Amino acid sequence: MGVIDSRVGSTDQSGLAELKSAIARCRSALTAVFVFTAAVNILALTGSFYMLQLYDRVIPSRSIPTLIGLSIVALGLYLFQAFLDVIRMRILGRAAALFEESLNERIFQLITAQPLKSRVTGSQSLTPLRDLDQIRAFLSSPGPSAFFDLPWMPLYLIICFLFHPLIGEMALVAALALAGLMIVTESAMKGPMVAVSRAGGQRIGLADQSVRNAEVLKAMAMTGHMYRRWRGVNAEYLAAHGRSADVGVSYGTISKTFRQVLQSAILAAGAYLVIRGEATGGIMIASSILTSRALAPVELTIAHWKSFTLAREGWRRLERLLTDNPSPKPVLSLPRARRGIRVEQVGAAPPGVNRLTVDGVTFELTAGKALGVIGPSASGKSSLARLLVGVWTPARGAVRLDGARLEEWADEARGANIGYLPQDVELFEGTIAENISRFSLSPADEAIVEAARAAHVHEMILKLPNGYQTEIGEGGTNLSAGQRQRIALARALFGAPFLVVLDEPNSNLDPEGEEALAGAILGVKSRGGIAVIVAHRPATLASVDFVLVMAEGRMQDFGPRDEIIGRFVNRAPQAAAGPVLVKPHEAGGLRAVEIGARPSA
Repeated sequence: MGVIDSRVGSTDQSGLAELKSAIARCRSALTAVFVFTAAVNILALTGSFYMLQLYDRVIPSRSIPTLIGLSIVALGLYLFQAFLDVIRMRILGRAAALFEESLNERIFQLITAQPLKSRVTGSQSLTPLRDLDQIRAFLSSPGPSAFFDLPWMPLYLIICFLFHPLIGEMALVAALALAGLMIVTESAMKGPMVAVSRAGGQRIGLADQSVRNAEVLKAMAMTGHMYRRWRGVNAEYLAAHGRSADVGVSYGTISKTFRQVLQSAILAAGAYLVIRGEATGGIMIASSILTSRALAPVELTIAHWKSFTLAREGWRRLERLLTDNPSPKPVLSLPRARRGIRVEQVGAAPPGVNRLTVDGVTFELTAGKALGVIGPSASGKSSLARLLVGVWTPARGAVRLDGARLEEWADEARGANIGYLPQDVELFEGTIAENISRFSLSPADEAIVEAARAAHVHEMILKLPNGYQTEIGEGGTNLSAGQRQRIALARALFGAPFLVVLDEPNSNLDPEGEEALAGAILGVKSRGGIAVIVAHRPATLASVDFVLVMAEGRMQDFGPRDEIIGRFVNRAPQAAAGPVLVKPHEAGGLRAVEIGARPSA
């Protein structure tokens, strides 16, 4: 059974509709491009008619003033054409940027949500962003201008027929031949481009894994072994890229050569007609120029076919992604939570996994209480924590905050009610103040300091080089593991959230940090909040009111702390509870349980 996001249901807007909506925002810009294209293509007749007038009027009349006048007019038209062409390309660039801006927020939300819904690596999850970049890059390139120019080909062909039927027929046959070449190019490029996309994804994915595990590669001398693996994937990528480049260059060269041959053939045909007295020298030269201009958009289209193919494949992937992940339905703004949390027979599985790692968990907590979640490794503790904060959506059952399912809360409102410290602490590049405030736009300084004091890290922060403005580096590399964990705890407490879930919050803490953690938990309880602590160390249970025991994804027991601990002292759970060993010992004056492996007989 997979995890189903019940909050994101079907909507009337498909992925294609969203993409069309983004294009519609560019309608005025594209309309302007169409108008400029019409003017540019009409002005493109300047060269043909200039040569026609030179050969048929200026040379026979030997009129220097006419030559000067025609040349000045032609120069002005050429400059005006160049000006319009520059404006057209700039408008296309602005339209491309507007298209990307229209989808930026939606795509960012999707790439951050994908790892929570399916098994994708960091590099794979960025594919939608690269697809959007491919579309924007194509829209701002000369490629689209060629597509805008293509509808004007009939105008040039009609003028060729007006010059002489033979010239028109030759131009028409050439246009059809180039159209056929476009179809062949499309067919020939399809396979190599798919191979490039697949091999490129594997290449980036392996490089991403190597970067994230750089310490392991260095410490155990695995760099050479991993490079050999990467070299094989990279060779496949380069081979596929080379095949696609060869196809593109080959067909681009063929189209260019064909147009040059055709231009000479038109000159030859014009010369034949001049000899027979059926055309003038001006028509001969003008026909050659006009035919070349008529076929130029086709040649330019073939030259940019690769980027067009990449953009089209990106469009299709984005359409599928947006269709599979519709925009969330609007939700009502609920008041801040203040009563309690209720978990009703919840079950869930990790992204892309069909086996439930949490199943049938039910409990309720009221304001001012704290819960400790204990159990052996892989018992479902962290999975339960993700369910409580809305990282995962239940495949069955529900998690309710003040009676409302978490999916019924707007993201911003839910986030204001929840503080979360994951097992693997992740901070973002920026200052300590920005990280504590969750990168809010205009956080109050008092709220940042209050969160730091609640986490008992205010004094620690003041001892850093720049205090709250200390840059922590990417991932918090400028801080120790313990400092990162305590800053992340302050982030979880920012804004005094009603529900605070801490997953192994003392894994990197020294005794001072553990004391600060206990104080933070008591602080949450004293202000009427709820704290849930996933723990391996029994000392952490000293501040909780209830204990929930997990094993093999199921809730084995739940109740008051002393009652649950007393129930487990000196006896092992039933076989269904899994491999658990319980030992009585003293932890800060509290008799606690230690969860480990079942002893051998």
